[in-house]
Amino acid sequence: MKTYEINNQSELEQFKDEYGYKVKGNLDVKCSLNIQKRLYVEGSLSIKAGESIKAGGSIEAGGYIEAGGPIEAGEYIEAGGYIKAGEYIEAGWYIEAGGYIEAGDSFGISAGLQITCKDKLTFGLKCFAGICTWRKIIDEEKTITCGKFEGGVVEYGILRETGLKDSKVKIMWEGKTVEISRESAKALNLIK
Repeated sequence: MKTYEINNQSELEQFKDEYGYKVKGNLDVKCSLNIQKRLYVEGSLSIKAGESIKAGGSIEAGGYIEAGGPIEAGEYIEAGGYIKAGEYIEAGWYIEAGGYIEAGDSFGISAGLQITCKDKLTFGLKCFAGICTWRKIIDEEKTITCGKFEGGVVEYGILRETGLKDSKVKIMWEGKTVEISRESAKALNLIK
């Protein structure tokens, strides 16, 4: 999958469509982005150097979403992989990640509806899920579902831990591909 590098917001214009921006590949951003509508990236989205992502609509990536600063969306934030922000993560609707969700040590997470990740959920201060102000919500819509809760305080919402599945990962070892447990790979600093 091709990776596109963006050094200023005007370089993003090549990906403009009627709904906002759509990138068929990975997006490596070296500046802050402030988008009125949605940002859809088929691959991974990476914001470097402490910069932020802000969209009036949604932020969606087929792979991971990572930013040195805050990640904000007026609607939802969704990733096929993990979501990681150096500061806070905020969405008007929901936050969902195929892997883990992590916000900086001094910040938290806020979502109008539910927060879901398959792996670990970590943040520094407070988490709010289901702070929907435009209609009544049910318990499912204010649920924070994760494999394992690892930090911060759930200020509003219902926490549901599903447990981590110790899946296998493939690594190269002495020229051969081998499978080891995810926890072992993390302990050896082979993966995040």
